[in-house]
Amino acid sequence: MPEKLHDQCGVFGIYSNDISDVASQCYLALYALQHRGQESCGIAVCNDGVMQYHNDLGLVPDVFSKEKLEKLGKGNMAVGHVRYSPVDQRSRSNAQPLVVRHSKGSIAIAHNGSLTNAQTLRENLQLQGTVFHTTNDTEVIINIITKKRINTNSIENAIEETMKEIKGAYSLVIMSPKKLIAVRDICGFRPLCLGKLNGAYIIASESCALDSIGADFIRDIEPGEILIIDHHGQRSIKTHCGKKNNMCVFEFIYFARPDSIIEGANVHEARIRAGRFLAEEHPVDAQVVIGVPSSGLDAALGYSQYSEIPYGVGFIKNRYIGRTFIAPTQEEREKAIRIKLNTIASTIKNKKVILIDDSIIRGTTMKRIVNLVRETGAKEVHLRISSPPFINPCYFGTDISSRENLISHKMTTPQICNYLGADSLGFLSVKNVAKIAKNAKCNFCDGCFTGNYPVPEPVIIKKSKYDHKIGELDF
Repeated sequence: MPEKLHDQCGVFGIYSNDISDVASQCYLALYALQHRGQESCGIAVCNDGVMQYHNDLGLVPDVFSKEKLEKLGKGNMAVGHVRYSPVDQRSRSNAQPLVVRHSKGSIAIAHNGSLTNAQTLRENLQLQGTVFHTTNDTEVIINIITKKRINTNSIENAIEETMKEIKGAYSLVIMSPKKLIAVRDICGFRPLCLGKLNGAYIIASESCALDSIGADFIRDIEPGEILIIDHHGQRSIKTHCGKKNNMCVFEFIYFARPDSIIEGANVHEARIRAGRFLAEEHPVDAQVVIGVPSSGLDAALGYSQYSEIPYGVGFIKNRYIGRTFIAPTQEEREKAIRIKLNTIASTIKNKKVILIDDSIIRGTTMKRIVNLVRETGAKEVHLRISSPPFINPCYFGTDISSRENLISHKMTTPQICNYLGADSLGFLSVKNVAKIAKNAKCNFCDGCFTGNYPVPEPVIIKKSKYDHKIGELDF
C-alpha cells in the first residue's frame, strides 16, 4: 500500500469538424493532467473512421516524441489518457486508451475510476468465450459495449444498456468512427467536464486541461449522463441521471490540481478553507505554519490566515525525482524522502512548528517527515491533517483496497501522534470536510472516513486463478 492516495487516471477527448492536429492538442492537455497518473499514457486519433494509437509506460514527454505524435497523423477526433495503477497492475498492456475493432467498426476508450463488480463481470464474460489481454476494468467495459453494439442501432444505445450492468466509478471518453462520447457514472464519483475551442468540443477530467489549450469551460457532465458529440453538434441521453451526486471528497483535498474548477467550486479555495477549519478545530500556540509540498501548502496557508500565525516555507522539493512510492524497498523509500524533500533551517530552527499535510495512510513517510523537522531544530512539531482519519478502503478509483495497513484503522489519534513523534496531532472533522468546497453543486462520498458508501460495499472475491501458481489451485 502506498503512502499517498492516488487517483487511477485522467481522461481527455477532442472533436473537431475539420481535420487538424488533434494529437498535439491532446498531448498538451495530458501534460496538464499528468498529476492524475504517472505510470503510463496514450493517445488515439481518428481520421474519417481510421484509428491510429500509441500508448506506453512513462510520463507524457517520455512516451511521445515529436516523431511519435506525427506518426499518429491528423484527424477530427482524439482520445488521451494518463494512468496510475496499483503495483500488481503495472504493465504496458494496461496502458490506455484501449482500441478494439469489431463487426461494426472501431472503438477507443479511456477510463477514470473503478468498477465494484468488475471481477464478476469479467468471469461471466470469460465463460462466454471472451479473451482478456489486460487486468484493468476498462477492458471489461469495452467488451460489454461491443457485445451490446451488435444488437443495438447506435454506440450510444449500447453504452446506455452497458450502464445497466456496470457498477461503481467511471468517467469515460469513448471514440467511435463518427462520434465522441462522454459518460459519467450515476453517482458522479470522478469529475468530467465539457469545453469548447474554436468550434471544437473538448472533454476532460479537469478544467485545468481546458485552460492548457486555451479552451473555454462550458459545464460539468452530469452524473449518469451520456453526452454525444458528432457533426450535428452535441446531445445527451439522461435516462440514468437523477441519482444523488456523490463526488469523491479527495478530489478537493488532494487529487485535483489547485487551479481546477470542479462542480462549480475552486479547488485551491477548498484547500484554503480546509486549513481554516483545521485552525478553528485544533488551535495551538506556535510560531510558524509550514506545509508538506505540494499537497499541504494550500491548507497551511489557510491555517495561517485563520490563526494569524506566520506562514513559512519549510521545505524545498526536488522537482526532478519521481514519487517515493516507486522505490521498491523500504530502505530506498527512506533515502528517496531525503532526496525529495529538504528543510529550510531558518524557517524551522528553534521554533514551535505547525506542520500541515492532506492525509495519513500508513504513517511511515509522515514519521520520517516529522523526524526531518525535528532534526532541523524545531522546538515542537504539531501535526495537522486536512482530512479526517482514513479508516476504510476506497472502492471507487483509488489504490486503498483494504483496512489492514491504514494506521488510523489500527491506532487511536494519541497513539498515532506518539508513533509519528509529534507533540500533537489533529485531523479535520467529517462535519467540516463536507464544507470545504464552498458552493459546490454536489454532495460528497466520505466512505473512507465513515464507512458509509453511496452504493453497497462490494463483496471481495478471491484472487483470480490466473494469479495463482498451478500447484496452489484446488481442482
